[in-house]
Amino acid sequence: MSTSLEHLRGQRRIAALATGLAATLATLLPAAPAAAGTRQPEWTGTWATAQHAAYDPGTSEVTVRIPVRVSAGGSSVRIRLTNDFTTEPVTIGHATVGRGDGGSAVATPHEVRFGGKEEVTIAAGEQAVSDAVRVPVPTRSDLVVSLYFPGRLTHISQHWMGLQTVYWTPDGGGDHASDTDGGAFTRTDSTFPFLTGVDVRGGDTAGAVVALGDSITDGASSTANANRRWPDYLAARLSACSSTAGVLNEGISGNRITAGSDGNPSALDRLERDVLSQPNARTVILFEGVNDLSWGAATGGQVIDGMRQIARRAHARGLRVIGATVVPYRGWGDWWTEDKEADRQQVNAFVRHSGGVFDGYADFDRAVRDPDDPTRYAAAFDSGDHLHPNDTGMKAFADAIDLSGLDVARDCPSARVRLTPYQPSLRAGQATEVTTTVTNTGPTPVTGVSSRLELPHGWSAEPAGSAGIRALAPGERAAVTWAVTPAADAAWGTHPIKASASYRQGGRPRHDSDSVDATVVPVPSEVRAPYLTTATADDARYAQNSGRSGDQFAIWAGGRDLSGGTDEKAAVYLPGAVPSSGSVSARVVGQTGSGPSAKAGIAVANDLAAPEKGGYAVLTMSAQYGVEFLTDSDGDGRLDTWAGGGASYHPAHLKLVRDGPVYTAYASADGTAWQQVGTATVPSASGSGDAGLVASAVNLNYPGQTTTAVFDSFSVTG
Repeated sequence: MSTSLEHLRGQRRIAALATGLAATLATLLPAAPAAAGTRQPEWTGTWATAQHAAYDPGTSEVTVRIPVRVSAGGSSVRIRLTNDFTTEPVTIGHATVGRGDGGSAVATPHEVRFGGKEEVTIAAGEQAVSDAVRVPVPTRSDLVVSLYFPGRLTHISQHWMGLQTVYWTPDGGGDHASDTDGGAFTRTDSTFPFLTGVDVRGGDTAGAVVALGDSITDGASSTANANRRWPDYLAARLSACSSTAGVLNEGISGNRITAGSDGNPSALDRLERDVLSQPNARTVILFEGVNDLSWGAATGGQVIDGMRQIARRAHARGLRVIGATVVPYRGWGDWWTEDKEADRQQVNAFVRHSGGVFDGYADFDRAVRDPDDPTRYAAAFDSGDHLHPNDTGMKAFADAIDLSGLDVARDCPSARVRLTPYQPSLRAGQATEVTTTVTNTGPTPVTGVSSRLELPHGWSAEPAGSAGIRALAPGERAAVTWAVTPAADAAWGTHPIKASASYRQGGRPRHDSDSVDATVVPVPSEVRAPYLTTATADDARYAQNSGRSGDQFAIWAGGRDLSGGTDEKAAVYLPGAVPSSGSVSARVVGQTGSGPSAKAGIAVANDLAAPEKGGYAVLTMSAQYGVEFLTDSDGDGRLDTWAGGGASYHPAHLKLVRDGPVYTAYASADGTAWQQVGTATVPSASGSGDAGLVASAVNLNYPGQTTTAVFDSFSVTG
């Protein structure tokens, strides 16, 4: 979706788009979904991703573990692999699949065969489908696919924005596909290599829904490793029906309807591969157009024409087509203009009144727009870049979809409970109001309605009045306001609050639930010895929280940058704590209230209050640049070297290892599988140095902004 994709592509070898799918080396994929009224196909897609690029990993004898969250369940599973975007064959020497057991661990790895053989070689541009693996797969459960590559792995066909930690053994690590523990998987990535689909059979699903989209569908700006893309939320809604459905995410960042590029074929060009050939696909939700209209320079008429072509081809293959309106994007860079807004309104008017081109529509625009300025996102749904929604916006999209119109699930709940505010901020030991609202979205009354809250340990909630409701007529809603009080020693950071509603629908008991991430926010307080503070940034404040899980720290800071001649930061540190051979580590719990380049992380120096004394190195996380490792190469107190990149994530585990003047930086999403960010020599490092936590708003282009960073697990070893 964003132009930063072009920068990423420039760093990788992108092979040409294959012109079609050749015969697989094992079982062929079904050429088309079954038409209405015919026998249900044997397999249904439960997870998918759109492969669209390739790169040379420069590694040999490695195993990869790919965690995926399936949507529909079954009694057997198979995997689909592709070598679509490469020019050389690839050999998988051993593959397994099993239930995830946390991180890179697998409860029981089951052997995967291809035509009865353990090894399969996939030619360039081709796919392979495994034999059936007899293993129960519950609805919305976590599976892990492990692939071992013997010999030199010359290339990887991949979907680059996985938003999921993928685990690799180090170069030469060998075959660990059958391991139950994840100890051998010490490297991480966030792209999906080779795996393009997971299918199930033997469950209660009646078909699959395919989400055809761009970076918003791909999940950009949603929380990594949390399955909070809008198709994930849709799968959660469908799982409450009497029969569930597969939900397949075929989003690609930067995708368009009207044009494509190397590594990013247009929606029209990839329709056969990514939608029409999906096992037991019954419905496609078309959510594209914002790239075409903004930076793609297409007219509203051209987008509408492309939508018509997609709908015509999908209908010819027996699929229902649900159109989605194009979301507002004013404020996203300089792409918005009055003329482009008129084109967006033209497209949305067509989606809402297509004259039978679509079988229904989902009004994503209405779900997230600001009522006071419909050209923009409402603040509650905006990730901050004014194009991509946050987790709450993703959920709003899923809520805007009429489940009955998908024609893939039966007897879905008609009353829904929702929690507001969407992102409540609370203080430990103080009451804050939250509201549960139950709405009857069905055609008949529901009775015996009640709601309740599920809270973290030690928290309390008191309703204002009764939490029970006698009945709700169709379209009627009722709300209960609760006073929620976190425990006095509640840790700063996010905590889930869950609302549950129970009621009777058609004489049967039914349930619905909703969750929000409530944030317990720090309040400025004293930082106690032996910790010290130092600041060159404006508005620096600090806090320390000594709870059951150890010390937490918060830093509020302004500051123009954290490098070069504008080194402006606030820090909490331990003087002389890191020896000449030792390490510093911490977890960045979260960072809020600042621009995209704001940084929070760990730092070392001979004297953090006076970086010009040498030995200065910093490892941070920023929203725009991911992990950033900065060092001072000449001892003048200015950070002048850089390494890092990748996607941003929180919580982020960061570690700096010192060996004399040499610093090596590592980052991890889970604190177990560490990825090396870079190594740098800092000649001025001498003796024992200071070690600390740092934050900077990097507000050179955002004057006056401050950032709030929360840390825990700060430790120094040596």
